[in-house]
Amino acid sequence: MIDVYEARRRIAPYIRRTPLVESTWLSDASGARVWLKVESLQRTNSFKSRGAFNAVIARLERGPLAQIVTASAGNHGRGLAEAASTFKVPLIVFTPSDAPRAKLDAIRRQGAELRADAPDYDEAERRAKAYALETGADFISPYNDADVIAGAATVAIECFETAPQLDTFVVPVGGGGLISGIAHVVKAVDSTRSVVGVEVLASHAFHASLADGRLVEIVAGPTLADGLGGNPDPETITWPIIQRLVDRFVIVDEDDLRNALIGLVEHEHLVTEGAGAAATAAVLGHRIVCTGRNVAAIVSGANIDRARLAALLASASE
Repeated sequence: MIDVYEARRRIAPYIRRTPLVESTWLSDASGARVWLKVESLQRTNSFKSRGAFNAVIARLERGPLAQIVTASAGNHGRGLAEAASTFKVPLIVFTPSDAPRAKLDAIRRQGAELRADAPDYDEAERRAKAYALETGADFISPYNDADVIAGAATVAIECFETAPQLDTFVVPVGGGGLISGIAHVVKAVDSTRSVVGVEVLASHAFHASLADGRLVEIVAGPTLADGLGGNPDPETITWPIIQRLVDRFVIVDEDDLRNALIGLVEHEHLVTEGAGAAATAAVLGHRIVCTGRNVAAIVSGANIDRARLAALLASASE
């Protein structure tokens, strides 16, 4: 059960209502009317704060929390670290060893114990779940958790309150928590409105699974969108939600991501990470045809290492 309005009540004192900004640049490029939901300006610079705070508060409402453990590519760990610090709950975060330093340093600053030595996200998740099983710590998944999904869903509520005419939502997809929450709200408002998932060429588990009719495991490769890499939990609750409520998936490549990330800086003066630029990449790269539509593209996060951002911007002038 995804209780979005209860989630909104819980997290209201702790998160920001982020801007929904109309983009002339993207509108002109796509032939649509495009808004950017700027979750890169959220607490911890990612939409993940919404689900993290909701999950911690919901659990505390149900009883005491001795310890939390999670796996993260970085943003969920950062959001959960702030929530755990706020409510004084010990937290251990398992991450890949190559997670961006901007994300890892922020997790440490919030006082969480960081175990950043897994070879990839999938292994970090296995280690976190094993730790929870061995110790009794409460495992809070970045996506496979009804409270996390409900927190993420509040993004869509804010979008409709600002622009009720929105008829297409373009959403970056990693484990599927954000798109599951957004689709839950959008289809409740009007089942004819569209929800489009965006995955990257290097890691597109849901696109492959929908083609196969079952959840399949893919071999994820390196990508600028590190937050979208890896396979979802085989038992994730996001898979049936996606099957039922998401209209389609599209794939963007590394050039699409690079162009979108640079374009967001140049045209909108917004810093984003690769995953945060994925929805913009789909619109800008015409991976989705949205002519004449009212489109919300979710800018999901901004936690990019300074050196990587500088290199990308430098390459734009070459």
